[in-house]
Amino acid sequence: MAQQPKTAKRSKKVRPPRQAMPTQDPDVRAKNFNEVALGYNLETAVLEANRCLKCKKPQCVAGCPVEIDIPKFISALAEGDLQTAAATLKGDNNLPAICGRVCPQETQCEILCVLGKKFEPVAIGRLERFVADWERDQGDLEKPELPPPSGKRVAVIGAGPAGLTCAGDLARYGHQVTILEALHAPGGVLIYGIPEFRLPKDVVRAEVDYVKSLGVELRLNTVIGKLYTIDELLNKEGFDAVFLGTGAGLPRFMGIPGENYNGVYSANEFLTRVNLMKGYLFPKYDTPVKVGKKVAVVGAGNVAMDASRCALRLGADEVHIVYRRSRQEVPARAEEVHHAEEEGIIFDFLTNPVEIYGNEKGWVRGMRVIRMELGEPDASGRRRPIPIPGSEYDIEVNIVIMALGTSPNPLVFQDAGGLERTRWGTVVANEQTGRTTKEGVWAGGDVVTGAATVISAMGAGKQAAVDINRYLRGETVAVEEEEKVAVAQV
Repeated sequence: MAQQPKTAKRSKKVRPPRQAMPTQDPDVRAKNFNEVALGYNLETAVLEANRCLKCKKPQCVAGCPVEIDIPKFISALAEGDLQTAAATLKGDNNLPAICGRVCPQETQCEILCVLGKKFEPVAIGRLERFVADWERDQGDLEKPELPPPSGKRVAVIGAGPAGLTCAGDLARYGHQVTILEALHAPGGVLIYGIPEFRLPKDVVRAEVDYVKSLGVELRLNTVIGKLYTIDELLNKEGFDAVFLGTGAGLPRFMGIPGENYNGVYSANEFLTRVNLMKGYLFPKYDTPVKVGKKVAVVGAGNVAMDASRCALRLGADEVHIVYRRSRQEVPARAEEVHHAEEEGIIFDFLTNPVEIYGNEKGWVRGMRVIRMELGEPDASGRRRPIPIPGSEYDIEVNIVIMALGTSPNPLVFQDAGGLERTRWGTVVANEQTGRTTKEGVWAGGDVVTGAATVISAMGAGKQAAVDINRYLRGETVAVEEEEKVAVAQV
């Protein structure tokens, strides 16, 4: 049993400042794949927890897609009751150690923190990570009491954040759940996309093991659209419902000349080689990743930050983020941008590629770019980037990584009659319930929204589990006809 810390004295007038997250030194971490953020210790976590105002009407919970009882878990931590804090987290969230590391708390729960109106908000994400890590370190994870088996079977396609969340919650409802995962390891983007220095893979494995401990069956190397189709799962394999949580793994390119040269990667391919195929551990794992001395990463989302920082750690001398908008429009988390800058990543804002050059052997040798200026806002609400005529110039690079977003892989939709999709290839599904246009099929996460955040995918998996449970138990929910299906926006 962990030692119970003394509860800090509360003051109505003065509160300690937000506790900084300890990190590796930038010069050291830029050369290794160890976790950048080192986590709070017990004393720091309790001090930060005691900054919470214990609001009578807390706003933070409304910002959490999986609706964690944030005040309760923080209050328990402040009082030194780590068991209650951990149980509170796991009561609503099957993957808290992951959320505490990669979720954008600054734009969700923390932005609504009442303390943040005058001071910095409570570091909710860092506290979530601390409590989840503490529980995992105990080695004996407490599991909820499960209800009697319902006799219903659900197939969850994809072992990413949406699928794991949906599967865990359905198991808690008493249903028999089987996850069908195409890759040889579970986790989806958590395992193939997010680097070790942001999300250690032993953390992912522990969270997956917890979901399995709830009675969920996991089948790897199971490609839907090849081994089974959705119709076969429903009509031949005896499943009563199907949840699609396949993510968005089909990369996008710009369509500019030269994208077929050797040395041009999609971020998906590059990160999969580095993470899932253990390229970062070469030569221990015989999966080398070719990284030149000068690398350009096109895009400025979290995936672009991950790819650029991986390239740096794999030996690149110079890594550029090439982004057509300004710093104010960067979609990546501020923390990830800050860490990238600390490590020496160069940002070329208001710059857009127009052509990639190659040598006589078919390898990249350079990229022509054009300067941009911002015009009026477009459909995304951001100012539209406009090329400045005559401003082209060349930059010398020998690796180009395209981090421009992704769309769902169409293979999973083979033999799925009645399942409507949008013109972007995403699934048409109700925003509140995940119900699709096909009877017995739900969907959530990136396969519906396009590439988005881990926590939004988890929220969709959680909402779908609630509705699937209603469906399996024969409960009806009144829904206006025009609200049955909401086309997801990419």
